[in-house]
Order: sequence, then C-alpha cells, then structure tokens
Amino acid sequence: MFTMICLFTISIPVVNNLTAKGVENHLKSLPLPPDTELAASVSRADKLTGNGNGMQYFGAILLRSELTLDELETFYSQYRRTEWECNVVSQKEPGLDFLDYYDELRFSQYEDVPGNFYIVYSWGDGVEPFVTWDLRGH
Repeated sequence: MFTMICLFTISIPVVNNLTAKGVENHLKSLPLPPDTELAASVSRADKLTGNGNGMQYFGAILLRSELTLDELETFYSQYRRTEWECNVVSQKEPGLDFLDYYDELRFSQYEDVPGNFYIVYSWGDGVEPFVTWDLRGH
C-alpha cells in the first residue's frame, strides 16, 4: 500500500507535465500558414495566472511570419474549439509576459533577429485526481 501511495505521489507532476506537453504538441501538429515558420515551442503545467487554487495547462508555439497578426488570427481561428485555444499574440522578447506567475517560462530558442514573431497558445484541461493533488496548483 505504501508503495502505491508513493508511486501515485510521484506520478502526479509527471502526468500533469505530459498533459501540458500534449497541448504544445497539438499546436505543433497544426498546419502552418504560408510564409510562416515554427521557431520554438514550450509547455508548462503550473499555476500561471489568475487567483485561487488550480492547475493550468499551457502550450505555445513561437512563429516567425511575414503575415500580420490579423491574418494569423484568422488562420488559427479555424482550429479554435473554445475561447482558450489557438490564441495569437505578437511577441517581442523571449519571455511570456502575459502570464502572471511564471517569469521563467520563455522560449529558449528565441533570437533577437529581424522579423515578425508571434505566439499561438492554448490552455488545456487536466485529468482528475492529478489536477487536485498537484501542489503546484495551490
């Protein structure tokens, strides 16, 4: 019984990290619009924004594109099933400054080179009981 409790406890962050990685992988699997290249991607399971308790599952891709923000928004809107999926924002630095509680989450491959960079990001849902028992969400 003790071994099962230990294994469950160890599996909690692993399962939640894999859930966030799934959000990232889904974004990476979407077709890219014309004149656009995938520069980097990132994911995180943690308490990233807002008040109260709760795990959040975040995935994002960094794009370098000749398209405008409006053109990218229109392209990715066809893949949006909820308001929390496939959102597009302009990106000027490696950090993700719209996340309240995670300054360390950044694109490690981001380069300060000429070009238009954009983030396409989504929020995902976790699986109980892993959502409730992960201490990162409290």
